[in-house]
Amino acid sequence: MKLTLDPGAAALLDTLHAAGYAAYAVGGCVRDSLLGRTAHDWDLCTSALPQQVMELFGTEQCIPTGLQHGTVTIKYGGQLYETTTFRTEGSYTDGRHPDAVQFVPDVREDLARRDFTINAMAYNAAEGLVDPFGGQKDLQNGLLRAVGEPQQRFTEDALRILRLYRFAARFGFALDAATARAARQLAPHLDCISAERIQEELAKLLAAPQPGAYLEPAVLAVVLPELTPAALEAAKPVLDACPAGEENLPVRWAALLGALGEADTRRVLKRLRCSNACIEETAVLVRETAGEGVCGSFLLGHESGHSIARPTACGSRVPPQRTVLGETPAHAPERASDIHLRQLLGRYGLRTVERLCALCAALHPQNAPDCALAAQRARQLEADGVCCRVSQLAVNGRDLMAAGIPAGPALRRVLETLLDGVIRAEYPNEKPALLAAAQKMIAS
Repeated sequence: MKLTLDPGAAALLDTLHAAGYAAYAVGGCVRDSLLGRTAHDWDLCTSALPQQVMELFGTEQCIPTGLQHGTVTIKYGGQLYETTTFRTEGSYTDGRHPDAVQFVPDVREDLARRDFTINAMAYNAAEGLVDPFGGQKDLQNGLLRAVGEPQQRFTEDALRILRLYRFAARFGFALDAATARAARQLAPHLDCISAERIQEELAKLLAAPQPGAYLEPAVLAVVLPELTPAALEAAKPVLDACPAGEENLPVRWAALLGALGEADTRRVLKRLRCSNACIEETAVLVRETAGEGVCGSFLLGHESGHSIARPTACGSRVPPQRTVLGETPAHAPERASDIHLRQLLGRYGLRTVERLCALCAALHPQNAPDCALAAQRARQLEADGVCCRVSQLAVNGRDLMAAGIPAGPALRRVLETLLDGVIRAEYPNEKPALLAAAQKMIAS
């Protein structure tokens, strides 16, 4: 078995070997290389003690990341390489970190402390693959299995429970039966994990291509107690229909938590220490696709003048709502569609509108083509520079004040009314027409 090492990792291993130390690439970079994927983080392990690593590479090239745990980060070629001394670990009193570590000379002892077999492999060019726990075979079989006794692995570090489902979802792997059983049994231990770490793992899980099957109810009951089992089951197919990737996390969060409503969604994400940007974007998506939301009702129901009800946790549906635009297909459905898209673009921007369309399509697959067309039309409106925002009007506040309209809240209301009129094609986005319309508003 021959793998192509990252050039920097290969150079560092050569230096360690030349100095008489055993050294390997280890963990995720080996796993990803065996899968034929690009490995981004190249971690190294070595028999050299931390002080020996620093003496070998120099203090300017080394960052003492965690000397007590044997870790030194080496700067080389503009990259960072985390390099850890072979070690075994003592008890985990806090259920997260080892109380003490002991440095050992054999890489196999080091691999025995790791979480899953697919992460417990090491490699160097001279010896090839070191795989004492069958990680390569598990990769080939698409199986995620704990190293050694699963109960012990999860008792040592409860976060490994979430990592189990995250890795399985990322690769689309099945779970080893004993490993899955231990994860379910020990899920309550996740209550000792910080909200930040839980959020980080959940976000990676949700970003996976098809996460629904990996949202284990016993685990979600601990980390997301607000979500009922019925709500979780209803959300799974919606999640899987949403676009994947970290850039689409707000869509996935909205699909998972939408049944809670906007206020509770905000509370959950705030408790999990999500970023303010993620919280706001997710809340918008939940609000706009709720039964009373303008976006969901119009995008999915403009042909009939009604919204299509959103499924709820118990399988019933939120009662449909009338659109608020006051127009039916007989009057000008295409214009009504553009009106609403322009309002949404002005309120939220193109990125949110695209996400909104994606979430609507996932919630109502039968309407996915219409949602895709709405997203395409929104992109075209944005590219054409069609007026959707006050800042795009042919007049501004100074123009209106010069025409005699006083500054203050009234001025803002006039600008917003002008924008609405332009969007509805009641008058053109031209300065004379807008000034005349403004004068009429003030006079009335």
